[in-house]
Amino acid sequence: MVEEVEILELVPVEAEGAKAVEGLPDVGLVGAIATSYLVDQLGMEEVAHVDSELLPPIMVLHKGKLKNPIRIYGSRDLLILVSEIAIPVEALNPLVKALAGWFKEKGIGLMISLGGIPVPNRLDIENPAVYGVPNGEEASRLLMNSGIELMEEGFVAGAYAMFLRESMKRSMPAVALLAQSYLQYPDPGAAAATLNALGKLLGQVFDVKPLLDKAEEIRIKTRDLMKQARTAMMGMQKPRENEVPLMYT
Repeated sequence: MVEEVEILELVPVEAEGAKAVEGLPDVGLVGAIATSYLVDQLGMEEVAHVDSELLPPIMVLHKGKLKNPIRIYGSRDLLILVSEIAIPVEALNPLVKALAGWFKEKGIGLMISLGGIPVPNRLDIENPAVYGVPNGEEASRLLMNSGIELMEEGFVAGAYAMFLRESMKRSMPAVALLAQSYLQYPDPGAAAATLNALGKLLGQVFDVKPLLDKAEEIRIKTRDLMKQARTAMMGMQKPRENEVPLMYT
């Protein structure tokens, strides 16, 4: 039987104890903007890509070279998953399961998802807050030791909810870092906020000034991807994160 989703390595990936960061297109494209920016800032090399017939028949061109739209960049200590397409609802579950399994196989020590939480008053928020969602006690301690506020109640939905679930099944620590964000507009400011939080978690400082300086340019360039992501979010009832779970009402 052919696997629905394959992770194809371009070079042998050795990542025992490394951190893995993902930011699939979602609310405000927060994770997608943050991971693309981070790969560029760190000058990381592509080490693997995702192949699946469940994904749209799309390739991307960068500097005249054809590339798969979902790629993994890496070094010995850090892997970063980047997607330049919105993930169709029917592909999301098999994709996340394949990635979580691959990360487990590689010995990843911590999975980190970057994303956004839609807030109606985002226009009035100068510095978006970032909340951490852990998948267990170990992940919870990592967030608290990094000074990242834990989300106490609510729903999480979409790719990072699946990453948290699948990593928990595999006894692999994982967290989601979620910034207050616009729902339907690209939000580089929220992406910068998640990178600041990620820096605390990794014990590093990431320069987000160029990201903020190019915010308007990024919004324009990512409008079409935001339209794709909005369609995908509608299929998974994404805005439910604004609601409160029944047992706490």
